Amino acid sequence: MKKLLITGLLLTFSVGLFAQQSATDAVKQVVITMFDGMRKGDTTLFRSVIAKDMILQSVANDKTGKAIITTENINDFLKVVGTPHTAIYDERITFGTVNIDGDLASVWAPYKFYLGDKFSHCGVDVFQLLKTTDGWKIIYIVDTRRKDNCVE
Repeated sequence: MKKLLITGLLLTFSVGLFAQQSATDAVKQVVITMFDGMRKGDTTLFRSVIAKDMILQSVANDKTGKAIITTENINDFLKVVGTPHTAIYDERITFGTVNIDGDLASVWAPYKFYLGDKFSHCGVDVFQLLKTTDGWKIIYIVDTRRKDNCVE
């Protein structure tokens, strides 16, 4: 009886861990797909993983060193991504933490951005995702931007 109870507890824990890992992988894949769309200049692919009213913001320092936040219109951003350009927009991320609670996910991802093979800037992307009937969708991105002291 004791063995049966322990086996049942282990099985229950394993199933929960597998479900969480699958959700984590699904969330990561959404972020990867978005960046694949950006690298390819494919706004259809990019749009496939974002919510219609997604918010895009950046935190940076102004000329006086004061932290400011700017909001970019997602349609304007996609126009830049989708307009033919010679250098690939290549944002290389490293997944940090991925947290999921029900239908909400949060991703912390340090990055380095390259125009073609030339380093441009670095920082951290923070994604908020919502699980919809069509799968996970990015609802919010905020990033930091700097030229040095990149997070590894």
